[in-house]
Amino acid sequence: MQEVVDQLEIWVEENRSHTILGETAKYIPALAEQDPSQLGICIMDYDGDTYSVGDTNVNFTLQSVSKIISFVALCHFKGLDFVLDKVDVEPTGESFNSIIPFEIHRPGKPFNPLINAGAITVASMLPGDTVEEKFDRFLLFVEGMIGHNLELDDEVYQSEWKTAHRNRALAYYLKESNLLDLDVEEALEIYIRLCSISINLKDLAKIGLVIAHDGFDPVEEQQIFSSDVARIAKVLMVTCGMYNSSGKFAAHVGIPAKSGVSGGIMASVPPKWHSEEKAFRKGCGIAVFGPAIDANGNSAAGTMLLRQISTEWDFSIF
Repeated sequence: MQEVVDQLEIWVEENRSHTILGETAKYIPALAEQDPSQLGICIMDYDGDTYSVGDTNVNFTLQSVSKIISFVALCHFKGLDFVLDKVDVEPTGESFNSIIPFEIHRPGKPFNPLINAGAITVASMLPGDTVEEKFDRFLLFVEGMIGHNLELDDEVYQSEWKTAHRNRALAYYLKESNLLDLDVEEALEIYIRLCSISINLKDLAKIGLVIAHDGFDPVEEQQIFSSDVARIAKVLMVTCGMYNSSGKFAAHVGIPAKSGVSGGIMASVPPKWHSEEKAFRKGCGIAVFGPAIDANGNSAAGTMLLRQISTEWDFSIF
């Protein structure tokens, strides 16, 4: 649909000016070097057709987008009940890398898998006895959805490893609470490896498409993971996926999404069969990249672009 591409081109250029409202993630040296003026989007529909506009020929690292994917992978491998026994699904109201919830509330487990404490816990429990085995199993799971191999961005990985002081402190706290399946350094290594996987917009849109359709890949016509896991994943994306602006994003955009400080956002738009006059009524996966992030860690221009698209095409699930 050329009209879809034409409209997206207008919206991308309209929202590119919002990149000045953010800046690249300075606390991770490798991410600080990204071009803050970039903005791109890819939408993949039910048939696997893609609509890509803007800075789309760019690879970027998953960062916190990996958290929802690793949660889905762990639930697929070990079962939803097993995972929810170790990690809760409650929003915190605190920063994604905060230790305060543990100190004040002492919940006995991380509040949700999308804060760093929860994501480190989930990463440590992925199947495999070593970091390498866990990482390889995760890659195979993701590669099964996108159809080709993925690679680690070693420069980003090394940059994050050397600056992971707060995450290391969180990992020690988790170890003291008997929540890690690995030693602290190994748990931190697998977590940072997942964050440092290099991906492109088309691949991320495909993962978003599968989540949107309850774990079913409509392109390959196969169930990748259970609908129960996909349902919990979408709830987490709505309530916790956009850091401390998740509530505002739900109110103004209204679609399940997960962001990362590299500037990536993965969104899952479920089908809306009653909206025949609107685009993508069979649902779609959306991936946005805009490395200038706001104070909450979300792509400044990417968030505004998603808001406009959701409003104009009636994507909100609410």
